[in-house]
Amino acid sequence: MPAPDDAPVIRSDEPGSFAWEVWAKRHPALVQRLRDAFPYGPDQHRALDALLAELADGVIEPLPAGAPGRERWRDWDRGHLGTSWFAAPFLWAESYFYRRLLDAVGHFAPGPWQGVDPFAPFKHAELAGPAVDDALAVLDDLREADPAAREAALLRAALWGNRADLGFRITAGDMGTTGTDPALVADDSALLWSLLPEGGGAEVHLVADNAGPELVPDLVLLDHLLRSGRARRAVLHVKPHPYYVSDATTADVADALRRLRRAPGREAAETGGRLWRAMAGGELEVRAHAFFCAPLPYDEMPGDLRAEFAAATVTVMKGDLNYRRLVGDRHWPATTPFTGRTAHFPGPVAALRTLKSDVITGLDEAAVTTLERSGLTWRTSGTHALVQVDARRGRDR
Repeated sequence: MPAPDDAPVIRSDEPGSFAWEVWAKRHPALVQRLRDAFPYGPDQHRALDALLAELADGVIEPLPAGAPGRERWRDWDRGHLGTSWFAAPFLWAESYFYRRLLDAVGHFAPGPWQGVDPFAPFKHAELAGPAVDDALAVLDDLREADPAAREAALLRAALWGNRADLGFRITAGDMGTTGTDPALVADDSALLWSLLPEGGGAEVHLVADNAGPELVPDLVLLDHLLRSGRARRAVLHVKPHPYYVSDATTADVADALRRLRRAPGREAAETGGRLWRAMAGGELEVRAHAFFCAPLPYDEMPGDLRAEFAAATVTVMKGDLNYRRLVGDRHWPATTPFTGRTAHFPGPVAALRTLKSDVITGLDEAAVTTLERSGLTWRTSGTHALVQVDARRGRDR
């Protein structure tokens, strides 16, 4: 496995880079969205103003005395407190920004805003949108589809997240001349399915990414694994509290299951009912470890979480942030082997990711050349995706 210093850490201090734009444009816009979404009081507005000023011109300040999790964040610090937000590693700084944002709006402090998810209005609006019903209606058509095509559609829907309608509607006509999706820069789907033979008694762990219309196809996929016998048990890992804007919490799982149960389509509603019963019976379990809100890569996960993943037949990591934490948020050459960057993981692991940040591994040279010559911002635009699998376990680790 490459040494940790083989590639530079992604930071935000290069004007015009994707990471720089997150700080210069996206985070200020997010703060304004929160002001528009909630009738915050003067204390919260002052705290938000101070946070924005600190981002632009100041240094990273520690959490105030008495703030929940202050000592944990001290342990998670790697010498970045007191430095510029732009100079700190992007992964660490972005994670800490969201923790500071929650503190600014009073999410953790005793008072009327304690426990209020500041991102809930955005999640609820997306989940209630007609596009979700349109996507779920296609599940009725899939009832009669060839089993292999149905499985491919369900996996593709989970891969594309809030573009799930594209996944559920997948047909041979959507493929390139080679029979593969040209938007996939890597596709280990066959290897993933081989880890989950029908009747094999597998335990599948899925580490969720976003809530709303991205979580719904994740749940549909888990239902399929349980119903088809490819999995005996499934564990869904979510965040213990709000984190990045759309990150899934236990409350978001409940919302998504309710949405499925009341969907107009027969198959979607039945799926919601089966998942509801699977939760009651223990075939599907939700867990929310504190490390999922940590600013650190998965090679620094604590022992109890490592033991959970070691017990899984396969762990599926959903989304961009989980990928960054899995392989390391660095400027790796795109041809760096994926399995080299995941050798630290305690069991077989799969990444389902729509590309929305710079980090990428596991591509072949020809694919990289084609993508770079295309003139597209393929690494960050969400127009490309990947399915990558490291199937090794035991002594191979």
